Amino acid sequence: MSFVKVYIHLVWGTKNRYPFLKSKELRLKLWNHIRENAKEKGVFVDHIGGYKEHCHCLVSLGVDQSIQKTVQLIKGESAFWINQSGILKTASAHPLDEVVKFAWQKEYFAVSVSESMVQRVRDYIKNQEIHHAHKSYEEECDELIKKFGFYKERD
Repeated sequence: MSFVKVYIHLVWGTKNRYPFLKSKELRLKLWNHIRENAKEKGVFVDHIGGYKEHCHCLVSLGVDQSIQKTVQLIKGESAFWINQSGILKTASAHPLDEVVKFAWQKEYFAVSVSESMVQRVRDYIKNQEIHHAHKSYEEECDELIKKFGFYKERD
């Protein structure tokens, strides 16, 4: 038997960063659905949260799971569920939301998390609403890209 515990912090946004997830109630339903569906598929979601136009997910990958397949499973199934359930129509405050099809953006952010930092990442995910009262998702993305060195800054 192999023993594997690999934590990955995943972040992705809604298509065109549209604020589909405006309602806290809607977000909670979505996070619960993602957690339950992932569990059924053998993916361990340690913590999940986000804000109006994005999702943070802390997962622990199993021995035969890849980042790409895990993200694909979570994003694809949850977008399908949102569109099939009609949950956006019941939570919508804007009439145009009823005709817009929900989608996640193709890109995502993934970074490994050491065991010693897991609680810090959990706390960061838990506090997304407070965090985004002061900082936009775009600013957060820029910070994460710089912090983890996904590109070199120009002189």
